[in-house]
Amino acid sequence: MKNYKITYTFILICFSFTIVAQKRSAATNKVQANDHVVVERFADINVLRYEVPVWDKLTLKEKELVYYLTQACTSGRDIMWDQNYRHNLKIRKALENIYTHYKGDKTTADWKKFEIYLKRVWFSNGIHHHYSNDKIKPTFSKNYFLTLLKATKTQLDSSVTDILFNDVDSKKVNLDQSKGLISGSAVNFYGSGLTEDEVENYYKSFKAPDPERPYSYGLNSKLVKTKAGKIEENSWKHAGMYGAAIDKIIYWLQKAKSVAENKPQADALQLLIDFYNTGNLKIWDDYNIAWLKATEGNIDYINGFVEVYNDPLGYRGSYEGVVQIKDFDMSAKMEVVSKNAQWFEDNSPLMPEHKKQNVVGISYKTVIVAGEAGDSSPSTPIGVNLPNADWIRAEYGSKSVSLGNLIDAYAKAGGKGKLQEFANDAEEIALAEQYGALADKLHTALHEVVGHASGKINPGVGTPKETLKSYASTLEEGRADLVGLYFLYHPKLQEIGLVDNWKKVGMEAYDNYIRNGMMTQLIRLELGANVEEAHMRNRQWVSSWVFEKGQKDNVIERVTRNGKTYFNINDYEKLHDLFGQLLREVQRIKSEGDYEAGKNLVENYGVKVDQKLHAEVLERSKKFPNAPYNGFVNPVYVPKLDAQGNIIDISLTEPKTFAEQMLYYAKNYSFLPLDN
Repeated sequence: MKNYKITYTFILICFSFTIVAQKRSAATNKVQANDHVVVERFADINVLRYEVPVWDKLTLKEKELVYYLTQACTSGRDIMWDQNYRHNLKIRKALENIYTHYKGDKTTADWKKFEIYLKRVWFSNGIHHHYSNDKIKPTFSKNYFLTLLKATKTQLDSSVTDILFNDVDSKKVNLDQSKGLISGSAVNFYGSGLTEDEVENYYKSFKAPDPERPYSYGLNSKLVKTKAGKIEENSWKHAGMYGAAIDKIIYWLQKAKSVAENKPQADALQLLIDFYNTGNLKIWDDYNIAWLKATEGNIDYINGFVEVYNDPLGYRGSYEGVVQIKDFDMSAKMEVVSKNAQWFEDNSPLMPEHKKQNVVGISYKTVIVAGEAGDSSPSTPIGVNLPNADWIRAEYGSKSVSLGNLIDAYAKAGGKGKLQEFANDAEEIALAEQYGALADKLHTALHEVVGHASGKINPGVGTPKETLKSYASTLEEGRADLVGLYFLYHPKLQEIGLVDNWKKVGMEAYDNYIRNGMMTQLIRLELGANVEEAHMRNRQWVSSWVFEKGQKDNVIERVTRNGKTYFNINDYEKLHDLFGQLLREVQRIKSEGDYEAGKNLVENYGVKVDQKLHAEVLERSKKFPNAPYNGFVNPVYVPKLDAQGNIIDISLTEPKTFAEQMLYYAKNYSFLPLDN
């Protein structure tokens, strides 16, 4: 599962131990720091570029493998667009046609607003915000848009044009049950007329041959109801839904297999090809196991229908592709975390019956990203732990990666002004400046390697998507966060050589987490909104729960000074104990499938926002012209051929602008029809 999106404004992360925030100019797109890293700034977004520093050190065969894998993952780009919303592809085509063919005045305020709207849609892979899930409303008028359509002879159905400006399909993923999880969500995973009960009953009729090893039913299909009332799956596979793009993916995966570094890697690629050809979920499990075992070699990848955050019911996987090259130095340093995974499990505060007796197969690497697509691009994770099936994790382990060169690029674009604004005192600032980046790096590692791999589900209890339903994702991310928080304030980290002062590292980690979960992450919300994104919810319910439970002993104090709010931790030892208590309870909820307890935890602590505090945070943030969200353009790989058509070298080029890359993708990777 994904750990953190790199868009976090207030998380302090950097492998070079630099305090990270972001700068942007509110009035212009001119870069003020590190011209090479920051490509462009618009709306609430920084677009950055990342380096692939080891490219020239790769062999030709390794370069070919990277090239073929990036071609494969980019070939599925349009799948994510269509998954996000059924009209996205036709809207994107219309917007791009206007952008490339309009001959009118491009100096007007309306045209500038149109450009920014298009870039926001590009960045979000559709018309809904990549993080808030709210529909992105144009700031230009409908009449102006109609003049653009007419001037460029662009065709777009009037009903779709209306949707851009009205309140229809206003939320991509709705988690407010009163509005209907399916009917209130615009995401294109379910046909019209389906209810949550119908979906759940449909999948209850599916029985895996081995109940202890359930298939990921629904992961690779759209569920629809026919006119006759029959419920059917439209599978995403060769000759099925999205078949045209999947065939391109298969083609490039076959090329990748031909230059695989070793047999286990080639075997895993063949199973992925077989999965795309058949849509068979047993093969998907076999592939994930083979992929886990393929740990040798310098090149690795993620490709498939992976994360289920975009499905309000937690069944369907969004298309995702990442290609990565091993960072040998940092991977060796962090290997110590995975080697001690059993110790962390044995010494966790979980109930004994919920602990794994044999934590297996965890690998942790820092990698250099070579390319991304779909759910990972332009907005990207900084850490990934896969596969998501709990039984595979229990029997075969997991792979965890930290995307090192993206974190480096993020750091190079930064400053540190907001730390001074929201930290309570000089001591807190000093701790952040000395230990902030290290603490967050370790939290990422512990979250991914130990957190997602910890704990077990009781025999006979269904999968979290069945038992915890729409709360499964935020509960899992909060559970992994809590594992990291519990052990960040522990002498074990110093014993195994990861830190030189475990107490100060832990104190900084706790300061940062509470500050972000209680206050600073609210900058991502419009005033009056509830928290809906899974990771934001988990940071709020974790922080709010320990704040409330610690009030008797004044563990965390809410301080008001000069009209400004701060949160000051008075007792780190007791906070450590509270994190442990909450971890124990959340693991019990997962292990026992206690839906009501999970629902109450999230709804009571993770959804509602203190509106007075929210208004204050927004006001205090105005003096920092920072973009809350970051994403990346990807390098473009250009093969050099000999007279016989054989690849003799591959060069790496960089797009000069965000628009250049998006239009390049539209021209070269648009394989799907506009309606699917």
